[in-house]
Amino acid sequence: MRCVIARFPFDLTKNGVLESMKGVKPEAITGESVLIGRRQYPVKQVGEIITRQDRRDFTGAEVTRAMTRLGFTCRSLQEPAPAAPRTLTPLQNASAMLGEAAPAAPVSSDAPAGADADMSTDAAVAR
Repeated sequence: MRCVIARFPFDLTKNGVLESMKGVKPEAITGESVLIGRRQYPVKQVGEIITRQDRRDFTGAEVTRAMTRLGFTCRSLQEPAPAAPRTLTPLQNASAMLGEAAPAAPVSSDAPAGADADMSTDAAVAR
C-alpha cells in the first residue's frame, strides 16, 4: 500500500512492517502507540524504523493513519490500569459498618443550671 509520510511516498505492507519490527525492543510509551504482533510500540519509533527518517520529520498522526490502513491496532493514549480496590483498616471497617458518627451532644451535669455560677461566687467570697 502506498503511504505518504513526511511528504515522501512509501510502499508499505503488513508483512514488511512485521519484518522490520522483528527483534526491536519497544520504548516507553508516552502517547500514541501501535500494536504489532504482541508488542505495543510508540508510533514515532515505528515510523523511524519503517521510513529510516528522523522522528522530527513526521508526525505521529501520519504513522498512525498508515498503520491503521495496514490493519494494525492503534491507540491514542495508553489506558491506565484499573485501580486496586481500597482496603480498609479494621478500625475503618468497623466505623463504616456502624455508619458515620452523629455530632456529639453537649454533656449535661446533674447539678442545676446555675450551680456552677453559685460555686464560683462562693469560692470568691471565701478568699
